Amino acid sequence: MSETNERISKIVNENDVVLFMKGTPLFPQCGFSNRACAILDHCNVAFESVDVLQDMEIRQGIKGFSDWPTIPQLYVKGEFVGGSDIMMEMYEAGELQQLLDEKQVAKAE
Repeated sequence: MSETNERISKIVNENDVVLFMKGTPLFPQCGFSNRACAILDHCNVAFESVDVLQDMEIRQGIKGFSDWPTIPQLYVKGEFVGGSDIMMEMYEAGELQQLLDEKQVAKAE
C-alpha cells in the first residue's frame, strides 16, 4: 500500500463520516462539493472534510483508493458511499438518512 493510500485509509477509518471535497464546508470550491455539504447538513450529521485542493497526492490518490473518478467522495464508517449525484439520489429516497442512522454516526452539534 502506498504512503498516500495509507494516509487516506487512516482518515477514512478514524472518522465516522468523511467527505473528500474541493474547498471546505464553509467555502466549497465547486458546486458538487457545495451540494454534498448541504446534503450532510440537512441530515444533521457531524462529518470530517478533506480539502483535496490543498494536497495533490490525496486529490489523485483518492480516485484510485475508491476506484471512483470524481470528487467529492463520501465515506461512512470506512465504506465508500459515492459522489454528489449518488448522495443526492440516496438523500431524496431517504436512503442516506437511513444509512447514517443504521451506522449510528454522530449528529452535528
